[in-house]
Amino acid sequence: MKPVKKGFSLIEFVIVIGILGILVAFVLVIMNSFQKERVLNASAEEIINSLRFAQSKTLASEQASSYGIYFENNKYALFRGNFFDPASPDSEIHWLPSSLIISQINLSDSTSSVAFERLTGYAGAEGTIKIEMVSDANKNKVIYIGSSGVISLASTSVDDVDRLKDSRHVHILYSQNTKSAATLTLFFPDDSHTETIDYQSYLNADKTEFNWEEILIVGGINQKLKIHSHELSDTQTLFCIHRDRRYNTKALNISLDGQNLINYNVDGGVSQGSSFWVDSPSLQ
Repeated sequence: MKPVKKGFSLIEFVIVIGILGILVAFVLVIMNSFQKERVLNASAEEIINSLRFAQSKTLASEQASSYGIYFENNKYALFRGNFFDPASPDSEIHWLPSSLIISQINLSDSTSSVAFERLTGYAGAEGTIKIEMVSDANKNKVIYIGSSGVISLASTSVDDVDRLKDSRHVHILYSQNTKSAATLTLFFPDDSHTETIDYQSYLNADKTEFNWEEILIVGGINQKLKIHSHELSDTQTLFCIHRDRRYNTKALNISLDGQNLINYNVDGGVSQGSSFWVDSPSLQ
């Protein structure tokens, strides 16, 4: 008697199809996750390249201007100048893929942009930019921007509360209208050296921003300084002063039209100016 040849039963066929379906779904999940991570990595590299591109354009002094990058939660923009103007036709907008967002912008000047300095390529603000997946916040990349112009991927996120704050970057609130101010005075007491700056020459056209930076020679030694405003209204001015101790070795007193705003000692320590209208310096 010949043996009976049996085929797959319906139940066995359904089980095989089910197993294949599970395997296919598993592979698709892995591929989708891999694709999202690839997009995350590529976007982080694109932001780093854009920052370096802005830095290189600044160092090349294209159109005799500095350049920077402005960040929002779903896009970033290459802009010309020291500040981002959303109405400027010169800005180059880059949209992030819909699967990503910029979740944290931790910059030392508390803004959402970083511009580079023409003489050195140094960053006007230092800190970190964090991009992450919309579907999984644990999948993220943190971009580090150093004050010296170093731009790289950071291994971990650096929270603002843990960031070192010192006199390299100081905010001072001056409770006066400075739109008609005349002279910013930098006095280096150890050398009896005075530099006077025509304040009006460094205001923008509508007198809502002040921006000055220069390398001064004091006692034969370069002193690199930057002073600009974060707020300039009819009632007050929030000044931001960049004085990195690596590039400044002289004590310094800063005054505006005779009103002493802030004083630095040789070691970089700061003290409140004697003006009645100025608040205590805030280290950033």
